[in-house]
Amino acid sequence: MTPFHAAVWIDHKVAKIFHIEEKRFDESLIHAPHNQVHRDTGAAEQYYHKVSEALSKAGEIIVLGPGSAKLELVKHVHKHHHLLVDKIIGVETVDHPTDKQIVAFVRKYFLEEDRMHGLVT
Repeated sequence: MTPFHAAVWIDHKVAKIFHIEEKRFDESLIHAPHNQVHRDTGAAEQYYHKVSEALSKAGEIIVLGPGSAKLELVKHVHKHHHLLVDKIIGVETVDHPTDKQIVAFVRKYFLEEDRMHGLVT
């Protein structure tokens, strides 16, 4: 199976994970335990582990979100999921876009990234 581009939009309540291909995308949701993990360290670790596992087969990942959860996820990945570290190619602050807006943003982001590396003209 070829690695795919992935994006995760995350806050302290839910993570929306998108596996994105040229013509289609799949979305899955991971809900935080107790509906919010901001103050519960154990619940946060459990939540970020599940999100990281859902991203494990991606080739490249962009992490999106409105607040600090996206950075907490990246710190968690650096501490616990070393194989994902080099796959995260961007972290961007975005508010609460629709799923279609997230997919459009991510496709454009990866296209620009590929152009920067000379993979697309």
